[in-house]
Amino acid sequence: MKVTAASVALLAIAALPKICMAVPAKRSAPTDIQILNFALTLEHLENAFYTQGLQKYTQQDFLDADLPTWARGRWDQIAQHESTHVSFLESVIGDQAVQPCTYSFPDTDPKSFVTTSYMFEMVGVSAYSGAAQFLSKSDYITSSAAILSVEANQAAWINSAVLKANPWGGAFGTPLDLNQVWTLASGVIVSCPSSNMPLPVKAFPALSFPADAQPGQTVQVAFNVTKTSEQLYVAFITGLGPIFAPLSPQMTVTIPSTLQGVVFPVITTDNGTVTDSVTIAGPTFLSFRFNSDGVDEL
Repeated sequence: MKVTAASVALLAIAALPKICMAVPAKRSAPTDIQILNFALTLEHLENAFYTQGLQKYTQQDFLDADLPTWARGRWDQIAQHESTHVSFLESVIGDQAVQPCTYSFPDTDPKSFVTTSYMFEMVGVSAYSGAAQFLSKSDYITSSAAILSVEANQAAWINSAVLKANPWGGAFGTPLDLNQVWTLASGVIVSCPSSNMPLPVKAFPALSFPADAQPGQTVQVAFNVTKTSEQLYVAFITGLGPIFAPLSPQMTVTIPSTLQGVVFPVITTDNGTVTDSVTIAGPTFLSFRFNSDGVDEL
C-alpha cells in the first residue's frame, strides 16, 4: 500500500475551505491546556470515526470484504479505547475541554474503513510524540505517553494482522509538529462549536501524490498554492528527520528509494530543515510496504 484510497479522499476533503476554530501558531509556546485540548480534538475525531464506522459496517459487511472473522471485534475494543481517551482528557481539562466537531470521513466500505483507521492511528502517534515537548507537568507527559503507546499498538495491529504488511517503519516513530498534524486532521473536520477554545494551529495547503507512488519512482505531485520562482523541495519526513529531494518546475519529484513504512512528505523552500516558516504545502500520508526480509512490496 503506497498511498491509501482513504488518504486520497482525505486530501480531497482537505482542499476545501476550513471553517473549524483555529488560529495561526504563535511564537510563544502553547500552554498545557491548549496541548491537552489539541489531543482531545484528535481523540474526539477518532472516537467519532469508530462510532460511526461500526454503526455503518456490520460483522457480515466485514466478512463480505474478506476481512478476518475476529477483526471487527478488535475494532470494537479500539473504539472503547478512544472513548476512554476522550473521557480521561475531559476529566483532566475540566470545563475548558473542547467539544466534538462535525466530521466528514472518507471511508465508504469496510476496506476503506480499515485503511483510514490505520492512517488516523499513525497520525495520532505522530501527534502525541511531537506535542510532548510542550507539556510541562510530569503527570501530563506520563498520561500522554500511555495513550501514545496504545495508539501505536493499534496501528501496528491494523497494518500487520489485518492488512498483512509491516507492523513498523523503522527504529523510530515520526514526531510531527502541531501544524503538520492539524493539516492532516482538519481535512475531515467540517465545523467545530464556536464555544471551543481556539487552538494555536493552522493548516497548510493540501498536498497529494499519485495513489500508486512507490520509492524510486519519479511522480507528479499537486498542491494549490501560488507559483513561486524559488527552488522547492519535498521533505520526506520519516523517523527523526527528513530526507530531501528537489521538486522540478513540472512539479515532479523522485521518491528516495530507501524510504519504507509511513512517510509524511512536505513541500518546502529549504533543503536543510523543515519548519513552519519554510513549509509551502502538506504534509500528506504515504505508506510504503516491506516484507519480513526488508524488501519493498508493491
